[in-house]
Amino acid sequence: MIFITGDTHGDLRRFSKDAFYEQREMTKDDYAIILGDFGLVWDYKGESRYEKNWLDWLESKSFTTLFIDGNHENHDRLDAMKVEEWHGGMVHKVRPTVIHLMRGQVYDIEGLKVFTFGGASSHDIKDGILEPGDPKIKRWNRDYTKLFRINKKSWWDRELPSVSEMEEGRQNLEKVNWKVDYVLTHCTSASTTALIGDSYYSQDILTHYLQEIKEKLTYKKWFFGHHHMDKQITAEEICLFEQIVQVH
Repeated sequence: MIFITGDTHGDLRRFSKDAFYEQREMTKDDYAIILGDFGLVWDYKGESRYEKNWLDWLESKSFTTLFIDGNHENHDRLDAMKVEEWHGGMVHKVRPTVIHLMRGQVYDIEGLKVFTFGGASSHDIKDGILEPGDPKIKRWNRDYTKLFRINKKSWWDRELPSVSEMEEGRQNLEKVNWKVDYVLTHCTSASTTALIGDSYYSQDILTHYLQEIKEKLTYKKWFFGHHHMDKQITAEEICLFEQIVQVH
């Protein structure tokens, strides 16, 4: 079984047994996939007690948790993790069965070809990215009209992909003749972002890259998060937030 849901931001209560009752029939060979902004690889000082408790809780579950990265992850910590091969693609194992699906990979999961590409532009930074120690931080923390982040503490430039990650995605799709079953991303393509029509979410190098992928790729369904809504956008493209859907 494969289930997919949207951004969790470190709050995993949707996977409690009362909310996600299907887990009673699941094993570690079944999967719950989070579409970015996992939020449990976040603290810049290293794994916090809060993170540890939730990650250990997930590891104790009957199923395997998979996640792609969003813009609200500590990318320095993810990048520092050991890279391993898993189901045909490269991963970071945060726990043995809590696994980060890396950008530009094609996995074989229960006989399905799944292409993943995390990342997105942060939209909650209209007042800028401040450096640690900036005197404005203390003042702005009390001003709820200010939308800002702190470099290397609550924002990382690796939220957007490198040239090598994008090229690796192209190469891996070439290996499967540009045909997969599912696409899993955090943000979505330029045309779909425009179709959603929310000016809060801007276009960038990643939405344009995903547009390139979309125009060349044959796929059955494309699931993405980031927009904090549960809505089918087109016949093939579905935005998820709090809803958990079974796809296999």
